[in-house]
Amino acid sequence: MSKKAATAGSSTGKIARSAGAVGAAVMCSRVLGLVREQVFAGLFGAGYAYDAFVVAFRIPNLLRDLFGEGALSAAFVTVFSDYDTNKGTEMTWQLASNVLVFISILLSTITLLGILLAEPVVNLLAPDFSAIAGKTELTALLTRIMFPFLIVVALAAVVMGMLNTKGKFFIPALSSSFFNLGSIIGGTSLALLLPKFDIPAIVGMAWGTLIGGLLQLSVQLPTLWKTGFRFKPRLNLRDPGLRRILWLMLPATVGLSATQINIFVNTNFASGCAEGSVSWLNYAFRMVQLPIGVFGVAFSVAAMPVLARHAAEKDLKGLRTTFASSLVMVFSLTIPATVGLILLSRPIIRLIFEHGAFTPADTQQTAQALTCYAYGLFAYSAVKIMVPVFYALNDTKYPVIASFLAVFANIIFITLTIDILTFRSIALSTSCSMGLNFLFLGTVLYRKLTGFSLACLGQGVLKILLASTAMGLGVIGLQYILEPLLSGEIPLQLAGVFTVIACAALLYGLILHLLKLPEFDEVTGKIRRRFRRY
Repeated sequence: MSKKAATAGSSTGKIARSAGAVGAAVMCSRVLGLVREQVFAGLFGAGYAYDAFVVAFRIPNLLRDLFGEGALSAAFVTVFSDYDTNKGTEMTWQLASNVLVFISILLSTITLLGILLAEPVVNLLAPDFSAIAGKTELTALLTRIMFPFLIVVALAAVVMGMLNTKGKFFIPALSSSFFNLGSIIGGTSLALLLPKFDIPAIVGMAWGTLIGGLLQLSVQLPTLWKTGFRFKPRLNLRDPGLRRILWLMLPATVGLSATQINIFVNTNFASGCAEGSVSWLNYAFRMVQLPIGVFGVAFSVAAMPVLARHAAEKDLKGLRTTFASSLVMVFSLTIPATVGLILLSRPIIRLIFEHGAFTPADTQQTAQALTCYAYGLFAYSAVKIMVPVFYALNDTKYPVIASFLAVFANIIFITLTIDILTFRSIALSTSCSMGLNFLFLGTVLYRKLTGFSLACLGQGVLKILLASTAMGLGVIGLQYILEPLLSGEIPLQLAGVFTVIACAALLYGLILHLLKLPEFDEVTGKIRRRFRRY
């Protein structure tokens, strides 16, 4: 084996190993996230209170993606990795302290403005809420409570980038589990307590969100301390590292603003549909976030430092190999997940949410939204791998262009189909626009990386599609056989759904192993070796 091949294999194995750790932590977080959504479904169902919460949380969350986790994380990891490789420990930690102070000041200012302008912003985002007495006012109150979440979660994202660059993946990925724990325990406790003081229960869930954000930041700090970081308050606006991060963030923020425009458009359209539409779409998107988080985000987080290091070392061949391999790994997990979510949307939604205030009609509508979202799962996850490659190459204009193409496609599609498909149009449009984003970025990357093996990529995807088709037929057959379980009481539903999922996963894995997909063998080989140690 050549030295370059060995290096490529090492990168692939490292990403698979790191993605496994991140995936396990993210799986824990997403499961807790589903528990959180179950609490919301049981207490509030789909309607007035939860619609208000979703829109209120979307406002600071939109800004978090715009100024915090999305643009900041990718830009910070790129520059921080370069400093860690070429500048030495002292300058690397100085950069980190400077960024933390700058981000704190910037986002505190934005938070104060958001609290002052909460009601006008709510009227802009969900104008139809004003037709229902008190709904706009409640949404504005929840927005004011949750706005400081923007600061703590952005700081948590910077700390996560530092730890990932230092090879620490599990604790940062697990930190979002503490967000969900804070939201569930703190939020539910306050939701049960506050009505005794004539305060709406949903206000308690808003405070729980803020508690969860503080926990997400705090749980990472001990690990950061162990890496050798010591915070030294400093603000140097002339720091070349900070300026480079801001320069990289600028086009990324513009690009992410396109995504936020999409969210704005979707929320605006959804608030004008039947009451509960915002809730149905949110519950469905939470479900599809599980495989996106476990597969797309996990591989993106694991690949980003490796890609940045290849770029810092000017190793274009290693960058191409790492990218192509990561893409096949993501496809091998997201394509079967897409098939599973489409075929099992109704029994999964029924099992997880149909309790308390969440009705069978809500299950029906949420399942339809989930099916429409699932079509774009592979593209959504793949884009999370593609964008860090552009950051590693210090070229962020193409993700910006792709994002705005997606905005125009989204608006056109919804406008043409909203009267026919109602809220389903929004979910399906999200999938279609993300597919367009994926095709555009893939084409550009093929040219920028002076080609990567389309034959190997196509061969891998073909094997994945064959295995996914066989798995899908197996799921259909099992659903028919296990119908009495899937439509029975909760324990029977639980047994039925998990039986179908387990059998489908085994069938898919067996077929893919027989088809000899290298990336799949890499992942399963790591798992087998880890179990042999115990």
